[in-house]
Amino acid sequence: MPIKKEISEKRKRQCAKLVELSKEVVRKAFENFKPDELGVTWTGGKDSTLTLWIIRQVCEEKGISLLKTMIIGEGDEFEEIEAFVGKYEKEWQVPLEWCRNDDVLKAANHTLGAPVRVKDLNERNQEELKRIGFEEEEFPFEAESYVGNHLMKTVVFNQWLERHNIKGVFQGLRWDEHPSRFDDEYFEDKEAEYLVPEHTRIRPILHFTEKDLWDTYAWLSIPYCSLYEKGYRSLGAKTTSKKFSDIPAWEQDIENTEERAGRHQDKEKAMERLRMLGYM
Repeated sequence: MPIKKEISEKRKRQCAKLVELSKEVVRKAFENFKPDELGVTWTGGKDSTLTLWIIRQVCEEKGISLLKTMIIGEGDEFEEIEAFVGKYEKEWQVPLEWCRNDDVLKAANHTLGAPVRVKDLNERNQEELKRIGFEEEEFPFEAESYVGNHLMKTVVFNQWLERHNIKGVFQGLRWDEHPSRFDDEYFEDKEAEYLVPEHTRIRPILHFTEKDLWDTYAWLSIPYCSLYEKGYRSLGAKTTSKKFSDIPAWEQDIENTEERAGRHQDKEKAMERLRMLGYM
C-alpha cells in the first residue's frame, strides 16, 4: 500500500537527485565488476529494499537480470518480513538465497535462549569463536548477542561470498543510521584475511537520511514491510526489535529521535567491534 504523504514538486526534485546519485554508484560498480561477480544483501527492511529497488532500475536500464541476492535467516524472524520478502522475490524476480547457520540452529534445537555447547559445533564455527576471542564452553542462542550476531550473520555472509565467488556486494547502509557508519565510503575494499574472502562493499544510499528515504518511498510508491506502518523504525530480530510509537515510521519525529533506539542495545554498543570482524 503506497504511503499516504503529500510530496511537493521541490521535494520530488531533491529526492530525484538522491536516487540518481545512488544509480551512479551502481553504474560505477558495473564498470568495476562483471554482473556475475556482484551480489546484493537484502533484509526486507527499508534501507536494503530501497537499495534493491535502485539496483533493479539500473539492471533494467542495462537489460540484464537482477543480481544474486542473499537474505540471512537468523532464527528469530518477523513473519511480516518473511511475507514481504516472499511477495517481492516473486514480483521482482529476485534470485534470492536464504542463508542460515544451520549448524548453530541445530545445536540450539532451533530454540531461542537454549544453551549451545561449543563442542557440538562444526570446525568452522569453532574457529570463528576463537577468532572473536570467545573461550567459554557454551553460550545461549540469541541472534543479536555479540557471539550470536557473529555466527548467525557475519559468518553466513562470508560463506555466501565464498560460495558464489562474489567480488562486490551491495549493502543498504546510510551515514545517519548509526555513528559507526559516519565514515563509510561508497566503495570499501576488504582485504582477504583468515575466514574472510577479499571483496568490495558497495553502499549506494549512504547519502539518504531517514526522512529522504521515506519521502522517496512515498513519491515513487516503493513497497515496504507492513511493520513500518505499525510504528517500527528499524527492524532486526523479532524478539529484540521494539517500537516506541504506534504511528507509522514516516509520521514520527524522525529528525529529533534515534532511529535505532528500538534495537538490541548490547549489539548497538558493540557495533564498531562487530564491523571490524566483518559485520555489515
